[in-house]
Amino acid sequence: MIRAVVFDFDGVIANTEPLHFRALRDVLAEEAVALTEADYYGRYLGYDDVGAFGAIAADRGMQWDPGHVAGLVTRKSARLEALEGAASVLFPGASAAIRRMAEECPLAIASGALRAESMHVLNREDLAGFFPVVVAAGDTPASKPAPEPYLRAVERMAAATGVALAPSDCVAIEDSRWGLESARSAGLWTVGITHTYPADMLTDAAGAVILHLDELTWELLGRFDHARL
Repeated sequence: MIRAVVFDFDGVIANTEPLHFRALRDVLAEEAVALTEADYYGRYLGYDDVGAFGAIAADRGMQWDPGHVAGLVTRKSARLEALEGAASVLFPGASAAIRRMAEECPLAIASGALRAESMHVLNREDLAGFFPVVVAAGDTPASKPAPEPYLRAVERMAAATGVALAPSDCVAIEDSRWGLESARSAGLWTVGITHTYPADMLTDAAGAVILHLDELTWELLGRFDHARL
């Protein structure tokens, strides 16, 4: 029986992946480094910001020290905030899905986004109160696709709610194969959503695939067969 839901943030709750690409591209351009949209979605989307800048540098045979990378991350975050402006970046149905799931069980977020970026959106949309636990970039030694973000989210949810939770009691909602691999390797059930990639790129790692957050219902989660975990 599913007893908790852990959401990814970018690409699941917030339609910010195109903005992350533009912010990353713009900052890299200032460093005379070109980034194509195909490379971002094909190679770097699964990283947090530190990991993305590190992987991009490594792929180009460059060496950026940690201080320089930290500065790039700060610049990218500022650019992202400017791109977001005051408009809502929530996917259609996100607010309703969060409120619907929260009526049934505890919720958490396991994301590679910076905490300030996620909380800015959640607070603006009056959704922060539904997430007693937010695992963000830098909260774990390794980021997705490693299992640590989801393991930390389950651990913190158990502590926050006083409910004994195992990873197999929880389901992750993800939009990418990197996120799905992270959740599966941590022992969670998985639902893929086609906000960012088509269904055929998610089905191998997802226990179920949905096209829209309106499809995220308690009835769907109740159909998971524990023998297939």
